[in-house]
Amino acid sequence: MWEYRNTGSHKIATKHWHQPATATDDVIEVPIADHCFKIMNKIYDSWPTYDGNDLELCIDSNGTHFALWSPEAQSAKVVLYPSGHDSKAKEIVSLAKSSNGVWRASLPERLCGMFYTFQIKYHDNWLEETPGSFAKATGVNGIRAAIIDMESTDPEGGEDDHGPIMESITDAIIYEMHHRDFSIHASSGIVHKGKFLALTEHGTLNNHGALTGIDHLLELGITHVHILPSYDFDSIDETDTESSQYNWGYDPSNFNVPEGSYSTDASNPATRILEMKEMVKSLHNAGIGVIMDVAYSHTSKSDDSNLYLTAPGYYYRHHADGTYSNASGCGNETASERRQMRNLIINSVKFWATEYHIDGFRFDLMAIHDIETMNNVASELRKINPGILLYGEGWTCGESPLPSVNRALKENVASMDRIAVFSDDIRDSIKGHYCDISDRGFVTGKRGCEETIKIGIVAATAHPQVDYRKGNNSKFPYAKSPQEVINYVSCHDDYTLSDKLAFSMKDATVSERKRAARLAQTIVLTSQGVPLISAGEEVFRDKKGVGNSYCSPDSINAIDWDLKTINNGQFEYYRELIALRKAHPAFRMRSAGEIARNIVFDNTGIPNLISYSILNNANDDDWKEIKVVFNGNSEDVSIDIQEYKWTVIACDGKIRATGLGLSNGGKMTAARISALILARE
Repeated sequence: MWEYRNTGSHKIATKHWHQPATATDDVIEVPIADHCFKIMNKIYDSWPTYDGNDLELCIDSNGTHFALWSPEAQSAKVVLYPSGHDSKAKEIVSLAKSSNGVWRASLPERLCGMFYTFQIKYHDNWLEETPGSFAKATGVNGIRAAIIDMESTDPEGGEDDHGPIMESITDAIIYEMHHRDFSIHASSGIVHKGKFLALTEHGTLNNHGALTGIDHLLELGITHVHILPSYDFDSIDETDTESSQYNWGYDPSNFNVPEGSYSTDASNPATRILEMKEMVKSLHNAGIGVIMDVAYSHTSKSDDSNLYLTAPGYYYRHHADGTYSNASGCGNETASERRQMRNLIINSVKFWATEYHIDGFRFDLMAIHDIETMNNVASELRKINPGILLYGEGWTCGESPLPSVNRALKENVASMDRIAVFSDDIRDSIKGHYCDISDRGFVTGKRGCEETIKIGIVAATAHPQVDYRKGNNSKFPYAKSPQEVINYVSCHDDYTLSDKLAFSMKDATVSERKRAARLAQTIVLTSQGVPLISAGEEVFRDKKGVGNSYCSPDSINAIDWDLKTINNGQFEYYRELIALRKAHPAFRMRSAGEIARNIVFDNTGIPNLISYSILNNANDDDWKEIKVVFNGNSEDVSIDIQEYKWTVIACDGKIRATGLGLSNGGKMTAARISALILARE
């Protein structure tokens, strides 16, 4: 029995009983966890593995071919069904054991339209049926795999579809969104609310005539959407089309199948595939790349997961007593260091990149994975798309038996190949610690955050004027390149920026909180590295004070698009800020050396104020120098600016990428809770 509760960013599953995996019985007595981990890995490493790409199902002119990797199975079979739900088996086919732990069967007919499951006999018991570990199409709720011709699911012109070509990940401006949040509200003007097709609709408006949907994204100017999990996850009943079900989707069931609740017909396996492809193509046609949020770090179930039911014990890490290790905080963690799990991850992302033309991947709890796996992922994906974007969370939700030196941690990002990690340095220093909603940060007047903000400005690279010993989070320059850092102030996880400011600035007016939000995002968008903003932040969206809203109703999660009109000044500020970054490569340098040479910090001696210059037409910018000043104080500050003919880009909570006016420098005012940005040619 599972007991669910909330903690941090994820749903926690606690099992009240557990049957140890049989494959580890002979090492349960080992007293030292690390030693046990090595012995268990040695046992699993002795299993034969298979590198081919024909696992699960292949259809060709010779018929339908099934292949299941299950080295320890005593017997295996495939069960054929006429439908994906509530029908009796039509035929049962025995699988024959082949080489490398693979069981196979071939039938002469092309069985398109049929459904199937695998079932193995293990320790004299037949386990439950499963669609397998690599199903590419399923029926409703992902219970049975579907036999379909994938070519029949391609949209018209799909063969020519591709995303924007990025010379550097630092050129990206990422917009993190959830399908349902983005389109479900009545004010969205979108017909296909909460569906993949929502992002194919142009001309949608809020109740005041302002653009919504994909046209809003174009107006805002972002380059990529990062969409929360779109694979088939467990928590939504796809047979229930009437109730308003909600989940973020970090409870994966079938890694290679689109989530049915985001399609217009979850019972039709081809519909969800076609509609997701149409969404990707629509975004590509608009010049917007698509980043897929993936969670290979764990599965929604453990003993009865699709992975366990094909190869019991193999895909997961365990403690010395045989219980699941739980660095995910969701009941288990996968063992990426084992060859077949590594193959599963690599083949899965390659499938999404080739079949769906996905432009990037965000890895949930990436530090559960080992560095070698992540580097292999990067190497294989760049053969498909040299400009693919790869990043993830450089932390776990708990301890893992995988030694920290091998983990894809934030601290180990320099050992990875152009894979980025989220910067908790800039996040927490800008707005206050994420764990304490009342804690303040730089933009809300808390002193002592200046050096950590500077760490974010230089994208956690080595800089002669940044003292990492004074950093609140990191104590050394962990990134060897700005391409390894994602800067952000809020995301789906934890409180929205507006809710955080409402709690930490209780005595402030809404206008003052909006100023703080503008300053916060100005720091993010002008810092080196890769910026990410959370959907709705540009219209000052809130979640009514709910932080961990992973299963909250639409009344909490839905973006009210009338806020775009109500808070139009906020939207226009974000739009101009994005335009500024896109127009000026000085904010998008590509190496640590460039940053160290071209950024010079000023020693103003003023608390909660940061002033610096970007010099030398950095990264071939038209501007010879850009002066950037952040004032997190609640009062104006007078500062000395070198006397030149400056164009004022941002001042007193206003911004325009082409300039607000001119100044000769000298004594200038950095207005309270705002940025002052000047430029000279």
